[in-house]
Amino acid sequence: MSEVEEQLRRGIAQLLPRLRRFGLALTGSREDADDVVQGAIASALGRAGQWSPTERLDGWLFTIMQGLWRDEVRRRKTSGTKSAATMVGAEKSVDGRRVAETLLMLNQTRARFARLPDEQRMALALVVIEGLSYRDAAEQLGIPVGTLMSRLSRAREALRTMIDEDKSQGGSFPKTVAGE
Repeated sequence: MSEVEEQLRRGIAQLLPRLRRFGLALTGSREDADDVVQGAIASALGRAGQWSPTERLDGWLFTIMQGLWRDEVRRRKTSGTKSAATMVGAEKSVDGRRVAETLLMLNQTRARFARLPDEQRMALALVVIEGLSYRDAAEQLGIPVGTLMSRLSRAREALRTMIDEDKSQGGSFPKTVAGE
C-alpha cells in the first residue's frame, strides 16, 4: 500500500463522524446516510489514485456523497420507490413523555429541512451542521460566497415561514420542549 493510500485510509477514519452527520443531513434518514457514507468510502478507496494529499479530503468525500445521493434520488424517482421515513433512535430514558416530545420536535424539524430545495439544504448542512466557513462551504459547492450567503438567508427565511405556518395551524412544538 502506498503512502497516499495509507493517508487516505487514516483520513477517512478520522472523518467518519463528520461523514455520518453530513450523510444524515443530506438524506434525512440514518439508513440512507449509512448507505451513502459506505458507498462514498468504497468509491474513494477504489479511486485512491484520484485523490491528492494537497486536496481537502472532506470536500472530496462530500462531493462523492452528494453524487451518490443524487443518483439514488433519481433511481427512486424512476422506479417509483419512496424513501421510508425514519426516526433517530432515542436513548433509554425514564421520562417517556419527554422522549416522545423530543422525537416529535426532531421529526418536525427534519420534515421542514427536507422541504427545502437541495441547494439550500446543502448550504445549511455544510455551514450549520458541519461548521464550515462560508468560504469553505462555497468552495465545496462550487459557488461564489455571495451565492452561498443568499442560499443560507433564503433557507433560514423558509424555515421561519414554515414554523410560523405550523404555529398558525396549531402544529407548534410541544410546550414542554419549546420551553414553557
